Amino acid sequence: MRTIHNADFLRDPDFVASYARGIQAAEADYSFHWRVHVGLWAASVAVKLEGDFVECGVNRGFLSSAIMNSLDWNARGKQFWLLDTFAGIDSRFVTDEERAAGILERNEGEFYVGGVDVVRENFSEWERVRIVVGAVPESLVEVDCDQVAYLHLDMNCAPPEVAAFEFFWPKMVTGGIVLLDDYAYRGYESQKRAMDEVAGRAGVKILSLPTGQGLIVKTPG
Repeated sequence: MRTIHNADFLRDPDFVASYARGIQAAEADYSFHWRVHVGLWAASVAVKLEGDFVECGVNRGFLSSAIMNSLDWNARGKQFWLLDTFAGIDSRFVTDEERAAGILERNEGEFYVGGVDVVRENFSEWERVRIVVGAVPESLVEVDCDQVAYLHLDMNCAPPEVAAFEFFWPKMVTGGIVLLDDYAYRGYESQKRAMDEVAGRAGVKILSLPTGQGLIVKTPG
């Protein structure tokens, strides 16, 4: 994203180091500095609350690695749950509309990690990290926590994201942050409609960001 406005966070030492840790995890720079900036802010708010962190859609771990680096994760008394197939999108949960939009074609190539071993190695420096291998919603039952402070959804597919939101929303603590990676992203319009609908049922509205992300803060009541 480009802007004529202030972006001095790009020179902040913590951001620079944390973004670099994300590159190390992904073995690539996706040039999404603003998206990581939003993620680091969300995590910095959520870490002050009771509850664990959850990411559904980890891939190689760019954002979650940046967050753990920024928060000095080993000094925190929280679990970070990382859920993914670690083999790309599970085609069983792709809608007809998403198929027509070419979601499965984007699943091909070298972007998605081809197994969990490299991911386990990446996160081995941190304590209290729980890697859950499998497709959402089937893997959700393996997440054994009662309170969630931070939830990041990045599965590039509407049905799993809706299922994850419905599963974790009752566990979100007051003030907890839900970050949607592709909410307003071009080409993912079906995800936006699906998330608007499920958020509406929960009585909340999603803040649409120019990065393509969506943001929800769980307010009292």
